[in-house]
Amino acid sequence: MRILLDECAPRPLKRELVDYNIRTVVEMGWSGKKNGELLRLMSEEGFTVLLTTDQNLRYQQNLQQAGVAVIVLVASSNRLPDLVPLMPNVRNLLNTITPGEVVEIGQ
Repeated sequence: MRILLDECAPRPLKRELVDYNIRTVVEMGWSGKKNGELLRLMSEEGFTVLLTTDQNLRYQQNLQQAGVAVIVLVASSNRLPDLVPLMPNVRNLLNTITPGEVVEIGQ
């Protein structure tokens, strides 16, 4: 399983998933890519999960067709202290999420 951390989420959040193969959009050189292109690049590079805070992504893209699972973090802000408490639920979800599925995890 390869996980991509979207650029709208703080990069240090990656430390919460050290047991997984996780890269950031910035590390991949994909900063500024539109969602459609980002999903295509993810698929081409073998990523299976997008971790994002973009709550509108599911309405803007055909995620079933993209073939990647999306986990949307819903918190009061995109700041690290607000997102870290959601990570235990993210780790649990990674065991069961399937391509094309979109799951929101909130407080």
